[in-house]
Amino acid sequence: MTQPDIAIHTDKDVLAAAAAARLVTRLVDLQSSGNVPKLVLTGGGVGIAMLEQLRRSPARDAVDWARIEFYWGDERFLPPGDPERNETQAREALLDHVGVDPSLVYPMGADVGTGPSGADEAAAEYADLLRRKARPEDHAPVPMFDISLVGMGGEGHTLSIFPESPAVYETERTVVAVHNCPKPPPTRVTLTLPALRNSAEVWIVTAGEEKAAAVAMALGGAGEVAIPVAGARGRRRTRWLLDRAAASKLPRDLVPSIG
Repeated sequence: MTQPDIAIHTDKDVLAAAAAARLVTRLVDLQSSGNVPKLVLTGGGVGIAMLEQLRRSPARDAVDWARIEFYWGDERFLPPGDPERNETQAREALLDHVGVDPSLVYPMGADVGTGPSGADEAAAEYADLLRRKARPEDHAPVPMFDISLVGMGGEGHTLSIFPESPAVYETERTVVAVHNCPKPPPTRVTLTLPALRNSAEVWIVTAGEEKAAAVAMALGGAGEVAIPVAGARGRRRTRWLLDRAAASKLPRDLVPSIG
């Protein structure tokens, strides 16, 4: 397992702008090599702010948005178009403003009146989609994602995988429903950690002093059952993009220069 890359920025706004710039560069590099990047999107304040920064950046036009496959790491199981859905927010922040190919946008299922029980079916359907998109060389029942963007909560959750929850113990399924989630909404759909780890790169993007203890624990070797974000690792790179507040409890030897 490679050592994580850590970048620290002065505040959450600078973090969002810097993460957007990094993402443009990486997507252009992948496309210049003839690849159609597989990008996993996240929600949350900084994750959506990053997409908004990308929309406003002149550099966005360097990317061929019609040649990217878009996936989601987790989703709030709410009706289609609900403003709290990660898909809705990502579309408003970026996807509706660039020339994506709709056939390459793969949102997780929404609640169409089935209630919480429908989340299990949505999880199974997304797992089936990922299985169909996987290639033999991926060596997994999910495609090899090029970049997976994830956030984290103050208690160390990532995606919709919370400490000590059933989802954090999952080793076989790639997508699961989450019921009785400790923060609203209570029903969600999420990739599991083994599915996430079939990513070439995982970028953990988070800000705020309330995240500092969990960041320090995850980077200090905590287990994923207690701090699920500790299990968010890429095959080739794990990149932590933080603001100064989120990095405030890191030991000195892990703190790079602040940009």
